Amino acid sequence: MSQLSGNEPLPVIWAISGHRLTDVFRQVAPEMEDRASISIIHRGYESALAEIERRGERHPCDVIVASGSHGAFLRRNVSYPVALVKVGGSDLLAALCKARQLSDRIAILMLKRIPPELKRFASLFSLPLVLRAYETAEEARHCLRQLASDGIQVVVGPGQVADLADEAGLTGVLVYSAESVRVAFDDAIEMAAAQRAEKSRRTQLDSILYHLGDGVVALDMAGRVVMANPAAEQLTGRPVRNALGRSLGDVLPALQLGQVITRGAPELGAVQELAGKSIVVDRVPLFDEGKQTGAVLTLHGSNRLELAVSKLRAHTHRRSQVARYQLDDVVSASPAMQRVIAQCKVFAQHSDAGILIHGESGTGKELLAQGIHNASRRARHPFIATNCGAFTETLLESELFGYDEGAFTGARKQGKAGLFEAANGGTLFLDEIGEMPLPLQTRLLRALQEKEIMRVGSVDPLPVDVRVVAATHRDLAAMVGTGRFREDLFYRLNILRVDVPPLRERPQDIEVLVRNRVPAALARIGLEALSVEVLAAVLPSMRRYAWPGNVRELENAIERLTMICLANGGAIRPAEINDLLDAAAHRPRRPDAVAPATPRRRRPRPSREDAERTLADCHGDHQEAARRLGVSRTTLWRWLTQAA
Repeated sequence: MSQLSGNEPLPVIWAISGHRLTDVFRQVAPEMEDRASISIIHRGYESALAEIERRGERHPCDVIVASGSHGAFLRRNVSYPVALVKVGGSDLLAALCKARQLSDRIAILMLKRIPPELKRFASLFSLPLVLRAYETAEEARHCLRQLASDGIQVVVGPGQVADLADEAGLTGVLVYSAESVRVAFDDAIEMAAAQRAEKSRRTQLDSILYHLGDGVVALDMAGRVVMANPAAEQLTGRPVRNALGRSLGDVLPALQLGQVITRGAPELGAVQELAGKSIVVDRVPLFDEGKQTGAVLTLHGSNRLELAVSKLRAHTHRRSQVARYQLDDVVSASPAMQRVIAQCKVFAQHSDAGILIHGESGTGKELLAQGIHNASRRARHPFIATNCGAFTETLLESELFGYDEGAFTGARKQGKAGLFEAANGGTLFLDEIGEMPLPLQTRLLRALQEKEIMRVGSVDPLPVDVRVVAATHRDLAAMVGTGRFREDLFYRLNILRVDVPPLRERPQDIEVLVRNRVPAALARIGLEALSVEVLAAVLPSMRRYAWPGNVRELENAIERLTMICLANGGAIRPAEINDLLDAAAHRPRRPDAVAPATPRRRRPRPSREDAERTLADCHGDHQEAARRLGVSRTTLWRWLTQAA
């Protein structure tokens, strides 16, 4: 048999006629040999059925092509799809032209009805046509005898009519043309392709259902089983697949059907006891073109659900090992922050040394650490973050280095890998490194120097390849001076240093953050239309505010802002703006703040105009302007924002 591309067999088509249409089939079939395997069967009605049954036992076809009453008969009596040869307007005109060449006494005899278009055509052109319709072969013979007695000489009709006309002494002209047969063959090929695609989909679905670990039982509207997969039998302990057509109540009386068929609404998560096991049952209605045709029961074993929950938790843990942010995600409209980003990119791309990120709380130190990881050669490996101030000394030790079986009471039976092992090949971010207890600082120093760790309770060193990025808001150098931080660890962590300026020293970033995040926050609660009005109201105050809590405080203020707008049902009122910015007035002093040993002589304060002029000379660089004035950036910021 000929093949389609991809070694797919050609569709098999049987063209069946007991009359002269067979000749047209034979004429057109060779044209289709590259698209279909067409067999011509010159049989009619009961004889055709017998031949179809005989051939189908060996090599069934995909589609049958037939015409007229013969095609209608086959559709009623065979399981194969039947494509009909249909009469078109051009067929009738061609047949009439041929009949007119033979005689001017012409009749048209068609199955069941005469097309209205043909009646209008004959009336419009005043054609002397006799139009008749028939239902059965005997009725066709009777019409032909009457037409012959009326002087008709030529009869146009389908194959059966044409043959019967010849038997009655008239001239029969076949109404079907080669073109109408080509169209019928095209239809048959499309039907075969659609049928094969549907069969392929059913096979795939059956394969999926067969391999599903969850049980599936499909029911019709009478509650009878129409399909079940092997998992359903394993979960229920009953041979459900051998009970197709039987009521679910007879097959699985313990499996409740609920109201999914009577109400047509899904019922999810019901727990039932079946075969001594707890089963979770989902009941879902089935619809076809908007009409309910049955229901599907999905059975979940409790063991599989517990395993799925365990895997989901593990997947969530793996997701936490991924750095989500890039350095380009950091808002850096100010020159100071742009220098920080550029510095981080250089450190990430050209060095694998440890990095110490120093900055006040809320400045985005972890965001920078994630960006450094994603910009480095380690980007495809884990990013693990932990807060050194969130654990006791013992817990932090086991968290960082892991432990072996039996290391301490309550330890896991197989032990546990630490964060150094989890971060192998990637980056370990140690936030609040200044909170790490001194004994652990010694172990951390050894891990950084030797590039190996030992689990708690183990004597076997494990090699690790980890880049450590540490962060703190404390003055580690001052802590070294007071003995609260190891000097050698400080120098090991401080190979590369990133100083993140506080938000108050980069006013350009304040404006960009506010303009970006206020509209987004309002949009989340459906008040995006207030964005312009709210920004105009709060921007001046937010520019002037010192933001002691930095970006984190700004985000919190924006959240409070949206809630005020939601409560008001409109934009924030001027009297409420100060409520957003009252946190700094009550901000507690940090415990590591150290007062100067001796009071410093206050430097004469320049005018605000002098400060602004110096800043302009430095092209907006606050750090350079502060250096020229001999003050800190914080002092410069106060001079610029307060009245002279």
